[in-house]
Amino acid sequence: MTELAALALVSTALKQEELFPIREVSRLTGVNPVTLRAWERRYGLIQPTRTESGHRLYSQANIEAIRSILAWLERGVAVSKVGKILQRNELAQTRAAPVSPAIASGEWGEWQEQLRGALHDFDQLRLEQVYGQVFSNYPLTVAFQDVLMPLWQQLRLRQSEFGRSSEWLFYDSFLRARALQRLQLARGTSEVRVVLAAMPGQCHELELLVCGLLLGDATVALTVLAQGQPLEELTLVCEKLQPQLLVLFSNHPPANDFARHMARLALTLDCPLAIAGEVSELAAEQMSGSPVACLGNDGLSLQQRMQQLLRCHLDT
Repeated sequence: MTELAALALVSTALKQEELFPIREVSRLTGVNPVTLRAWERRYGLIQPTRTESGHRLYSQANIEAIRSILAWLERGVAVSKVGKILQRNELAQTRAAPVSPAIASGEWGEWQEQLRGALHDFDQLRLEQVYGQVFSNYPLTVAFQDVLMPLWQQLRLRQSEFGRSSEWLFYDSFLRARALQRLQLARGTSEVRVVLAAMPGQCHELELLVCGLLLGDATVALTVLAQGQPLEELTLVCEKLQPQLLVLFSNHPPANDFARHMARLALTLDCPLAIAGEVSELAAEQMSGSPVACLGNDGLSLQQRMQQLLRCHLDT
């Protein structure tokens, strides 16, 4: 067999197995090969397979991991800390998954491909249909956390590619409208009131709305404050609404004085204070021993810890 024929066979095999050489991965993600190698060797963030000659081959899962790493770096998390965050998130998803993670991931990917097709054509009707089918197959937590929002995040990170920005805006607008609709329909009449607000400038509106959907259930009356709510006026808002719990949401890493700032805010409130989103994972050590509770970032922990806190059983 000639060398040219051998290369052709290798190329065919890569396509069949959906494995990509490092230069193609660099093109798809925008991360240069030197950085990809450093993430593998120095931090163990990616584990590509190798050919017999030692060349790296990356799977689609590797590519998605790279995009997750980019998302954390964009939010200011040091690369040395990203590995622990990814491991913790993977473990939480595995524990919560009703089926094998590998099987579920494949199913979720199939739904995401259908969504991508609708977004590529800006087909509102088709997008509505796939969205409805996703919710007919999965509970709300899985639908948003494992199917809808990962695709939203992928498109957000690829806005530099021609057409991706328009697709992301189209998708973001669609999901925000549906999330608002679901929040209005799920608005409870319970006497237990929970107020949810965003840390200013530290998340997109859709992320806040999805957090509200994951927190809300029939046992609480949830109020989601508007994006841009000033932190210094939360005491006034809580005096008027008299909630049993105030939750602050953020997807950014905490500043060095974050714990002190949150503890000071907690002292001005007549209700418990909790934080949710990625900040609650990143600030867990800072918040240890403080009067502020960390609710986590996935639907299961958000619900469970909120209920524990409301029952005064959460160790803060």
